[in-house]
Parts: sequence; structure tokens; C-alpha cells
Amino acid sequence: MSGENGTERRSGRQLLEWASQSLRDRQGRELAASVQWWDLLGYPDPWPVAVLGRGEPLLLLHGFDSSLLEFRRLAPLLAGRAQLFIPDLFGFGFGPRRLDAAYSPAGVLDHLAALLEVIASRNDRPVGVVGASMGGSVAMELARRFPCRINRLLLLSPAGLTGQPMPLPPLLDRLGVWFLGLAAVRRGLCRQAFADPATDVGPAEEEIASLHLRVPLWGASLARFARSGGFAGCGSPLPSQPITVLWGENDRILRASQKKAAVALLGDRLNLLPNCGHLPHLDQVERVAAAW
Repeated sequence: MSGENGTERRSGRQLLEWASQSLRDRQGRELAASVQWWDLLGYPDPWPVAVLGRGEPLLLLHGFDSSLLEFRRLAPLLAGRAQLFIPDLFGFGFGPRRLDAAYSPAGVLDHLAALLEVIASRNDRPVGVVGASMGGSVAMELARRFPCRINRLLLLSPAGLTGQPMPLPPLLDRLGVWFLGLAAVRRGLCRQAFADPATDVGPAEEEIASLHLRVPLWGASLARFARSGGFAGCGSPLPSQPITVLWGENDRILRASQKKAAVALLGDRLNLLPNCGHLPHLDQVERVAAAW
């Protein structure tokens, strides 16, 4: 593999195979080793889904510009009582990209609908959903679309529940992608996501936060998603399923105004976690597992 600032590109499959053997983080290696490549109806390329555990089906959805490896610490705690399905969202993570694909909220949800069909063929019980950051908005939209198939939600510092979509115009979208690809920016964002970066962030966390950037067309798909406006205003109306929300008191990614709006929307469904940043499933993983 090339270094953090290298330009080498490998397919998502190659990167996950490398990750299963060579990641610094042991739990990351184990989760990468559990990835299967599924054929989805209507999609030409096999898709990465980590599958582990037994019991009720549980779908875990990662955040913006992240990957399924985000759940490396939570997965072992849930696998003893649920069958976990952890995909990369469409246009993100280690999934294959195409220049003509619809990288947008609608594209993400349509892709998950095809994935739910495969889950139903393997485990026909109602599906629970855990959504982190942007994955929380994805979970809300998915629950409204499939009210009989999805039975409950756990949202972790959900982003995009309120507000309006803000499409980035051409040039600005590519500038944003260039910025997010800078090694110093990646390190800074990784540190900002944790409550105590001095203790909790090191080379292992930074490696996982940046590995998926080496997938071909990472920048092109991210720019197209930014042009779509992304997920926003996804909290209302609330879906009918039971909802629990965990939000870190030390979240430095989402603004205070977003937290205030989420509290107004969710009421006592929202629980604040002390000593926790934007990633409860990494900062306070035992609390998250207990909440489920």
C-alpha cells in the first residue's frame, strides 16, 4: 500500500482484502474479514456487506464520507444477539463507483431497498436499524419507506434531521472534495470527531478514516453527492417505529443549533451521553450496545 499521502488506487475489494490482514486496528481487521460481496437486483457490480452474528436482523448505516469499518467496535458487542448487516452506503466506503450513477439521497435509498430484499431472503424477521450521523437521516427515510419491514431505530448523533438541502454548485463541489482529501484535513476531522482525541486518536483511527479515499472515483462520487444537496430535513414527520437517539455532549461536528433543533423534534427520545463526541459507537460503545 502507498502511504497516507500516496495516490495509489485499488478497488474496494482489494482494499478490504488488504484491510482484513494489515489494518493496525484488530477489530477493523476482523470486520473487514467478515465482508461479503452481494449481487443486488438492478445493480451491475457486487456490493460489500459485512455479515456476522445470529438473531434478529440488524442493519447498521455509517455516516457521510465514511465506511462500514466505522462499526468495528460496536459489531462484536451486538453479534451475540443479532445478525448484523453492515453495508457501505451507495457512493461511499469501499463500494464500486460508476461515472453515470445517481449519487444522491434517492440513489442511496433505492440501493438500500435492493439490499433489504437480499436481507429478507436470508432473514425474514423485521429489521432493526442503527444509523450514525448521516446514517441517522438515511434510517429515518428508510423507516418511512418500509414501515412494515423496519421495526425500530437507534440513531447516533444523527445529522440532517432538520434544515434544507444545500446543493453545492460546480467548482465548489470539486473544491470541497479536494479539501476533504488533504491528509492534514483528514487527521483534523478524525480528531474532532472524538471526545478526547489526545487519548483516543492515533495512527489506527486515522488509517481507517482515510483508507476508502483510495477507491477509484471516490472524489467524483462525493462531488456528485454534494451537488445533490445531501440529506436534510429528514426528521419530519417522525416515522411510526420506536426511536432512540444518543447524542454526545462533546459533539464538535454538529453545531449547537442542530442539537437544539433535534431536541425540539425528538423530545425525550434524545439522550445525551457525557464524555462522548460525534461517534458514540466509538467513544461510548458499551452504552450504545446497551441502548439497543
